[in-house]
Amino acid sequence: MSDIEILPEIEKIVGALLFAARQPVTIDQIKKVFNRVAEERGGIAVDYAGIDRARIRKAVEMVARKIEKECPGFNVVEVAGGYRLENDMDCGPWVRELLEKSKPRTLSLPALETLAIVAYRQPATRAQIEEIRGVAVDQILRNLLSMQLVKISGRSELPGRPWLFGTTRKFLEHFGLNNLEELPSHKDLKRFEKEQKAAKTTQTDDMAEETFTSEPSETTAKQKGRENDDES
Repeated sequence: MSDIEILPEIEKIVGALLFAARQPVTIDQIKKVFNRVAEERGGIAVDYAGIDRARIRKAVEMVARKIEKECPGFNVVEVAGGYRLENDMDCGPWVRELLEKSKPRTLSLPALETLAIVAYRQPATRAQIEEIRGVAVDQILRNLLSMQLVKISGRSELPGRPWLFGTTRKFLEHFGLNNLEELPSHKDLKRFEKEQKAAKTTQTDDMAEETFTSEPSETTAKQKGRENDDES
């Protein structure tokens, strides 16, 4: 066998890093990996020590395009300031069935409402959140903290210096956001609410029409009965 060490292509290394990572990987993290391997292993690995961020980003994009072309059931997405592999949404039911035993904790409606207030008003105190929701949120905040969707980001200058709450990087990962600027605007939320109401109204009208056309009225039924009697 040959003792010649072959240097993998950058795209191949980047693809392996994305596959192995449990969290989104940033360009800076990938660059640090190249530098550390060059220091520890030396040899031909040193050739990648000076790779710049633009080249790494290009490699990520090439990996993403190749995966998209092959359609293997997953793709590269940019989220929380980094990149990760995600399964296609169309394959969700089968993936969820496979991971049934390790389902993540779900968020209740009160938890989602509280999380939304924190996301849009951060940094926010508990009192400010409760003022908007109209109910106590102590336990909900504790749950969100334990799920690492919310963090304590400091103390307010208000009397008593209450804790300030903000969202975490895991929050971005959970909702597939690259940064907080990708949160839907108030205008988008209003439009979505109107679309949801319109869809429900249409569905209700369709069900009513289907019921009307599929069930004969009492008068119609009696008329048919008389016709049958006359024929006999």
